[in-house]
Amino acid sequence: MVRAWIADVTPLCEDRCYREYYDRLPDFRKEKADALRAVEMKVQSVGAWMLWEKIRALHGLHSGAAFNLSHSGTYVMCAAELDGSSERVGCDLEKIGALKEKIAARFFCREEYAAIFSERTEEARTELFYRYWVLKESFMKATRRGMALPMDSFCIRMGEPPVLTRQPEEFPEQYHYAEYKIQGLPYRMAVCSTDGEIDVRLHTELKL
Repeated sequence: MVRAWIADVTPLCEDRCYREYYDRLPDFRKEKADALRAVEMKVQSVGAWMLWEKIRALHGLHSGAAFNLSHSGTYVMCAAELDGSSERVGCDLEKIGALKEKIAARFFCREEYAAIFSERTEEARTELFYRYWVLKESFMKATRRGMALPMDSFCIRMGEPPVLTRQPEEFPEQYHYAEYKIQGLPYRMAVCSTDGEIDVRLHTELKL
Protein backbone atom coordinates (compact mmCIF):
# COMPACT_ATOMS: atom_id res chain seq x y z
CA MET A 1 0.00 0.00 0.00
CA VAL A 2 1.02 3.59 -0.71
CA ARG A 3 0.12 6.23 1.84
CA ALA A 4 0.52 10.02 1.71
CA TRP A 5 1.16 12.62 4.41
CA ILE A 6 1.38 16.41 4.46
CA ALA A 7 2.79 18.65 7.18
CA ASP A 8 2.99 22.39 7.82
CA VAL A 9 6.59 23.63 7.83
CA THR A 10 5.80 27.00 9.43
CA PRO A 11 7.53 26.00 12.72
CA LEU A 12 10.82 25.66 10.79
CA CYS A 13 10.74 29.36 9.93
CA GLU A 14 12.00 29.90 13.47
CA ASP A 15 15.78 29.59 13.36
CA ARG A 16 16.16 27.37 16.42
CA CYS A 17 13.69 24.82 15.07
CA TYR A 18 15.28 24.93 11.62
CA ARG A 19 18.77 24.31 13.03
CA GLU A 20 17.52 21.44 15.19
CA TYR A 21 16.14 19.64 12.13
CA TYR A 22 19.00 20.67 9.84
CA ASP A 23 21.56 19.13 12.21
CA ARG A 24 19.74 15.78 11.92
CA LEU A 25 19.93 15.65 8.12
CA PRO A 26 22.30 13.34 6.24
CA ASP A 27 25.14 15.22 4.58
CA PHE A 28 23.71 15.12 1.07
CA ARG A 29 20.46 16.73 2.26
CA LYS A 30 22.41 19.40 4.13
CA GLU A 31 24.24 20.18 0.89
CA LYS A 32 20.92 20.38 -0.94
CA ALA A 33 19.51 22.82 1.61
CA ASP A 34 22.71 24.88 1.66
CA ALA A 35 22.58 25.28 -2.13
CA LEU A 36 19.15 26.94 -1.97
CA ARG A 37 19.13 30.72 -1.67
CA ALA A 38 15.60 31.47 -0.50
CA VAL A 39 14.78 30.81 3.16
CA GLU A 40 11.38 29.42 2.14
CA MET A 41 13.02 26.83 -0.10
CA LYS A 42 15.51 25.82 2.60
CA VAL A 43 12.63 25.34 5.05
CA GLN A 44 10.70 23.26 2.50
CA SER A 45 13.71 21.07 1.73
CA VAL A 46 14.54 20.36 5.36
CA GLY A 47 10.88 19.90 6.32
CA ALA A 48 10.18 17.43 3.51
CA TRP A 49 13.08 15.20 4.51
CA MET A 50 12.18 15.29 8.19
CA LEU A 51 8.60 14.30 7.34
CA TRP A 52 10.02 11.25 5.53
CA GLU A 53 12.20 10.41 8.54
CA LYS A 54 9.16 10.55 10.82
CA ILE A 55 7.26 8.25 8.48
CA ARG A 56 10.20 5.83 8.36
CA ALA A 57 10.36 5.71 12.14
CA LEU A 58 6.59 5.31 12.51
CA HIS A 59 6.35 2.38 10.10
CA GLY A 60 9.81 0.83 10.53
CA LEU A 61 10.70 1.36 6.86
CA HIS A 62 14.22 0.69 5.60
CA SER A 63 16.21 3.40 3.87
CA GLY A 64 15.61 1.84 0.45
CA ALA A 65 11.82 1.93 0.68
CA ALA A 66 10.08 3.63 -2.25
CA PHE A 67 9.02 7.19 -1.43
CA ASN A 68 8.69 10.60 -3.00
CA LEU A 69 8.67 14.17 -1.67
CA SER A 70 7.02 17.41 -2.75
CA HIS A 71 6.58 20.90 -1.33
CA SER A 72 4.78 24.15 -2.07
CA GLY A 73 4.05 27.19 0.04
CA THR A 74 4.09 26.27 3.72
CA TYR A 75 3.38 22.56 3.24
CA VAL A 76 5.44 19.49 2.42
CA MET A 77 4.23 16.10 1.22
CA CYS A 78 5.58 12.57 1.30
CA ALA A 79 4.15 9.43 -0.31
CA ALA A 80 5.65 6.11 0.72
CA GLU A 81 5.27 2.42 -0.10
CA LEU A 82 4.58 0.68 3.20
CA ASP A 83 5.01 -2.93 2.07
CA GLY A 84 8.71 -2.77 1.32
CA SER A 85 8.15 -3.48 -2.38
CA SER A 86 9.86 -1.78 -5.31
CA GLU A 87 6.73 -0.19 -6.77
CA ARG A 88 7.12 3.21 -8.43
CA VAL A 89 5.80 6.11 -6.35
CA GLY A 90 5.41 9.80 -7.19
CA CYS A 91 3.58 12.63 -5.47
CA ASP A 92 2.98 16.31 -6.03
CA LEU A 93 1.68 19.17 -3.95
CA GLU A 94 0.88 22.57 -5.40
CA LYS A 95 -0.56 25.72 -3.90
CA ILE A 96 -3.39 27.05 -6.04
CA GLY A 97 -2.61 30.39 -7.63
CA ALA A 98 -3.43 32.03 -10.93
CA LEU A 99 -4.55 30.03 -13.95
CA LYS A 100 -1.47 29.49 -16.15
CA GLU A 101 -3.07 29.28 -19.57
CA LYS A 102 0.19 29.59 -21.50
CA ILE A 103 1.67 26.62 -19.63
CA ALA A 104 -1.43 24.51 -20.29
CA ALA A 105 -1.39 25.46 -23.98
CA ARG A 106 2.29 24.72 -24.43
CA PHE A 107 2.85 21.66 -22.24
CA PHE A 108 -0.44 19.80 -21.70
CA CYS A 109 -1.91 17.45 -24.28
CA ARG A 110 -4.74 18.77 -26.43
CA GLU A 111 -7.45 16.81 -24.60
CA GLU A 112 -6.41 18.19 -21.23
CA TYR A 113 -6.25 21.77 -22.50
CA ALA A 114 -9.69 21.39 -24.08
CA ALA A 115 -11.13 19.99 -20.84
CA ILE A 116 -9.82 22.94 -18.83
CA PHE A 117 -11.20 25.58 -21.16
CA SER A 118 -14.55 23.87 -21.55
CA GLU A 119 -15.26 24.93 -17.96
CA ARG A 120 -17.54 27.97 -17.77
CA THR A 121 -15.93 29.92 -14.93
CA GLU A 122 -12.41 31.13 -14.22
CA GLU A 123 -12.54 29.45 -10.81
CA ALA A 124 -13.46 26.07 -12.31
CA ARG A 125 -10.77 26.38 -15.01
CA THR A 126 -8.15 27.26 -12.39
CA GLU A 127 -9.15 24.34 -10.16
CA LEU A 128 -8.96 21.90 -13.07
CA PHE A 129 -5.59 23.26 -14.20
CA TYR A 130 -4.06 22.55 -10.80
CA ARG A 131 -5.65 19.11 -10.65
CA TYR A 132 -4.01 18.26 -13.96
CA TRP A 133 -0.74 19.82 -12.85
CA VAL A 134 -0.29 17.65 -9.75
CA LEU A 135 -1.50 14.52 -11.55
CA LYS A 136 0.98 15.05 -14.35
CA GLU A 137 3.87 15.91 -12.01
CA SER A 138 3.19 12.87 -9.84
CA PHE A 139 3.34 10.56 -12.87
CA MET A 140 6.56 12.17 -14.09
CA LYS A 141 8.10 11.70 -10.65
CA ALA A 142 6.88 8.09 -10.42
CA THR A 143 8.71 7.30 -13.67
CA ARG A 144 11.86 8.88 -12.13
CA ARG A 145 12.28 10.99 -15.25
CA GLY A 146 10.81 14.10 -13.68
CA MET A 147 10.81 17.21 -15.88
CA ALA A 148 12.91 15.35 -18.48
CA LEU A 149 9.68 13.58 -19.48
CA PRO A 150 7.60 15.82 -21.78
CA MET A 151 4.25 16.70 -20.23
CA ASP A 152 2.43 16.07 -23.50
CA SER A 153 3.88 12.56 -23.90
CA PHE A 154 1.03 11.22 -21.78
CA CYS A 155 -2.60 12.14 -21.30
CA ILE A 156 -4.94 11.98 -18.31
CA ARG A 157 -8.72 11.69 -18.25
CA MET A 158 -10.42 12.93 -15.11
CA GLY A 159 -12.47 10.44 -13.14
CA GLU A 160 -12.74 8.83 -9.73
CA PRO A 161 -9.87 8.08 -9.83
CA PRO A 162 -8.25 9.74 -12.86
CA VAL A 163 -6.71 7.41 -15.46
CA LEU A 164 -3.95 7.56 -18.03
CA THR A 165 -5.40 7.29 -21.51
CA ARG A 166 -2.01 7.50 -23.21
CA GLN A 167 1.48 6.95 -21.81
CA PRO A 168 5.07 6.71 -23.10
CA GLU A 169 6.07 3.32 -24.50
CA GLU A 170 9.07 3.23 -22.17
CA PHE A 171 6.70 3.10 -19.19
CA PRO A 172 4.19 0.34 -20.08
CA GLU A 173 3.24 -0.50 -16.48
CA GLN A 174 -0.22 0.24 -15.19
CA TYR A 175 -0.22 3.41 -13.10
CA HIS A 176 -2.83 4.33 -10.53
CA TYR A 177 -3.85 7.69 -9.08
CA ALA A 178 -5.27 9.22 -5.92
CA GLU A 179 -6.19 12.88 -5.51
CA TYR A 180 -6.41 14.85 -2.28
CA LYS A 181 -7.84 18.15 -1.14
CA ILE A 182 -8.45 19.53 2.35
CA GLN A 183 -11.39 21.86 2.84
CA GLY A 184 -10.19 25.43 3.37
CA LEU A 185 -6.60 24.68 2.32
CA PRO A 186 -5.73 26.17 -1.11
CA TYR A 187 -3.66 23.22 -2.32
CA ARG A 188 -4.12 20.28 -4.68
CA MET A 189 -2.28 17.01 -4.09
CA ALA A 190 -1.92 13.75 -5.99
CA VAL A 191 -0.14 10.41 -5.78
CA CYS A 192 0.73 8.16 -8.71
CA SER A 193 2.03 4.62 -8.31
CA THR A 194 2.31 1.22 -9.96
CA ASP A 195 0.90 -0.12 -6.69
CA GLY A 196 -2.84 -0.47 -7.21
CA GLU A 197 -3.53 0.08 -3.51
CA ILE A 198 -3.26 3.77 -2.64
CA ASP A 199 -4.75 5.02 0.62
CA VAL A 200 -7.49 7.51 -0.25
CA ARG A 201 -7.05 9.25 3.09
CA LEU A 202 -4.47 12.03 3.27
CA HIS A 203 -2.66 11.84 6.63
CA THR A 204 -1.97 15.00 8.60
CA GLU A 205 -1.13 13.66 12.06
CA LEU A 206 2.67 14.01 11.82
CA LYS A 207 3.82 17.44 13.02
CA LEU A 208 7.13 19.20 12.44
